[in-house]
Amino acid sequence: MSPLNQLLSPITIKSMSLTNWVVMPPMGTNLGRDDGTVSPENLAYLKRRAQGQPGLIITEITAAHPEGIASPNQLGAYDDRFIPGLSRLVAVAHEAGSKIAMQIHHAGRESTFLLEQGKAVAPSPVPSIVFRRTPREMTLEDIKEVILAFGSAAVRAREAGFDAVELHGAHGYLLTQFLSAISNRRTDEYGGATLKERSRFVIEVITEVRRQVGPGFPISVRISGEEYIRGGYTIEDMQTILPDIVRAGADIIHASIGTHGSPGAITQATPEYEPGFNVGLAKKIKEVVSVPVIAVGRFSDPALADEVIGRGDAELVAFGRQFLADPDFLIKAKAGRTAEIRKCIACNQGCIEREILGEGNIRCSINPETGQETIYPKGPAAKPKKVLVVGSGPGGLTAAFEAARLGHRVTLFEQEEELGGQLRYARIPPYKKIYGEWIDWQIDQVRKAGVTIQSGTPVNERLLRDQNPDHVILASGGEKIIPPIAGIEKPSVCDAWQILSGTVAPKDHILVVGGGLIGMETADFLSEQGKEVTLVEMLERSPVRKITSHGYMLHQRLQEKKCRLLFGTVLKSIGDGSVEIETKGETSTLSPVDQVVMAVGLKPRDELKGILESLKIPFSVIGDARQPRRIFEAVEEGAQAVWKL
Repeated sequence: MSPLNQLLSPITIKSMSLTNWVVMPPMGTNLGRDDGTVSPENLAYLKRRAQGQPGLIITEITAAHPEGIASPNQLGAYDDRFIPGLSRLVAVAHEAGSKIAMQIHHAGRESTFLLEQGKAVAPSPVPSIVFRRTPREMTLEDIKEVILAFGSAAVRAREAGFDAVELHGAHGYLLTQFLSAISNRRTDEYGGATLKERSRFVIEVITEVRRQVGPGFPISVRISGEEYIRGGYTIEDMQTILPDIVRAGADIIHASIGTHGSPGAITQATPEYEPGFNVGLAKKIKEVVSVPVIAVGRFSDPALADEVIGRGDAELVAFGRQFLADPDFLIKAKAGRTAEIRKCIACNQGCIEREILGEGNIRCSINPETGQETIYPKGPAAKPKKVLVVGSGPGGLTAAFEAARLGHRVTLFEQEEELGGQLRYARIPPYKKIYGEWIDWQIDQVRKAGVTIQSGTPVNERLLRDQNPDHVILASGGEKIIPPIAGIEKPSVCDAWQILSGTVAPKDHILVVGGGLIGMETADFLSEQGKEVTLVEMLERSPVRKITSHGYMLHQRLQEKKCRLLFGTVLKSIGDGSVEIETKGETSTLSPVDQVVMAVGLKPRDELKGILESLKIPFSVIGDARQPRRIFEAVEEGAQAVWKL
């Protein structure tokens, strides 16, 4: 059994008694109905997380006012019509033994939906850093209306049965906008030169919520301890107003960091940030207040959380994305089965990026159940089939595991001796080790599920005839693109996979050809070794977008390492010690170049499709074998191919 004595202790905060100190914090899901009411998908998603036995669940953002919504399907609490659905959320949490708080939210200027309609409001008419559009400045009447709306929403939460409320004062939303000198340029009583002066709106919101819900109902306030942006407030500034926040009625301080406009995507920390990186802010907060503090910051290991609590740095610890990757991680930790925990890899592909890029509702790149709880088959299959999986990358491994879980007879074929597909190489660049840890974990799960594994075994027509499967899942990945460039046969030319695997040693002056993820990460890997790197990409802009968390950090590192990035540039020919490139019709020579690394990407490896069609064997094509993309698509397609059998 696990010795998580601190983490698993009970704690009481006013009228709310928690069985442990684990918090599932708010995470946007896009699962709500278009009218802002709770959907069956919301309930199934929350139920699955509650089954993991967190002490406290805090809901995703719930709108206090119709002019403060981030999207049409954001859950609402600004009208009594929302109470029945919210009550069902409460029932799901309570049935599993968890307590639940409703997070009350107002987007202010951070809503592209309202900005496009000209309805977004904010303390001052300062454009959103994220969306580049200008909101309307709030009048004093607007301010009073929103303050009352927060109080009314809190009352509805109490009537719906919630155990507490949380006021969202973090990440650049309305309450933060009033605190920030960047977004609050007001000269009336709600503005000012100091954070203490600008805190009036936040204090009045808390005071009003306390007045409406009464003295015994717990109130949490989520803050960004530091704004983490040039010209923003610091934790020392925040320390000056925290006692006022507590006096106004806060019973818990939820200690987050940054805004959505902060550099480095710190609000959705990537693997560049160490687990628990934000605990120092929680500790600083505890220096000036005596109420419980929730620590956040890439937590995935219950043992680390137990240490944080044991040191007195915080009372509660939030595990956000870890609840997406493995809702049962706490149960496994309690039972001493920590090796079975599927740890979040902080890739943000299925959760944060999917929402930012407008790709749909919440998912998890490594857990296909997340966001699909209503269609996730519990099994076993009504009619078990003989299933062949070709390829052992993320998609193939997921398909093999899901098929075995549902009772199918599964054989996995991999033409290489080592399993893992492209992640054998993707785990090597800086900060990508965690990807390798996950693929090793997934391989172990496939073995434990009873899948027959045939590595070093290419699949051909004869094998397919001999096996005679009921269904084949083609997860054979992609093959390297070799462009027709003069001189490409020279011994100074290799590819990114050879460099990352160590098959070819890097030289000193290197040209990387291709600015996609493979090329950018290879350039990062080489720059880390002190090599002089130039990267050329034919597109005018990098395919690796800075709007994504990993993309931002990758671009930043390459800039810091003085890696030369040439976009809109084509490699024309490779010479001895130099190359010829063309940029916007102009030809030039780069020298010295003693090594050319090709990283122009992959194309689907799908030669088995024709054979399968001729043999009339049913099959599905997934992942890079369909089209080279991310881990997220490979895993989701692998799972869904099995679920449809």
